[in-house]
Amino acid sequence: MGVAKDERAQLCDLFAAVGPDAPTLCGDWTTRDLAAHLVIRERRLDAAPGILLPAFSGYLDKVTKSYTDKPWDQLVDLIRTGPPVWSPFNPLDDLVNTTEYYIHHEDVRRATPTWEPRPANPRLDAAIWTTLGRMGKVLLRKSPVGVTVVSGDRRLTVKKGPDPVTLVGAPGEILLWAFGRDQSVLEFQGSDTGVARLKTLKRGF
Repeated sequence: MGVAKDERAQLCDLFAAVGPDAPTLCGDWTTRDLAAHLVIRERRLDAAPGILLPAFSGYLDKVTKSYTDKPWDQLVDLIRTGPPVWSPFNPLDDLVNTTEYYIHHEDVRRATPTWEPRPANPRLDAAIWTTLGRMGKVLLRKSPVGVTVVSGDRRLTVKKGPDPVTLVGAPGEILLWAFGRDQSVLEFQGSDTGVARLKTLKRGF
């Protein structure tokens, strides 16, 4: 089983456990809203542009309602079974879904005050570090200071600039922070001014 499939299965188990009305870190979305988003992304390519393009948001809203109205167990099963064979997400599951499912898994896990980081997982950590190498420069491109990320013996400069700051933590914690989640466990090393400027950065896409 690939890393994306692992995260998908664990997220679906968590969905089943917490139900459709649990909070997430995705603004005012409940778990039902998040589940509908994941299904549309993989199964409704006609509506998926509305996720990013406001001009298509009206149609997206209609399609979203058709999924949020489904019984909860049916909606979760659509995620659990993965993208259909005709979906472009199917042959590229680990490439395009590892980040998506890891982050949204944590969006549900960390929406409660008692959350704790998961134990280290070498396979998952390696996959996420690869993602940071591919996406880190894009995610933190607007940083006003230099940024280097460090996890164990891994080290990557994602933004060259003045008053550099180093982020130290597990790859998943770095990725979550880079995608705008403040519920992450990181050490910020640098000047007080540099760290403060970095923490005010609007992160992600």
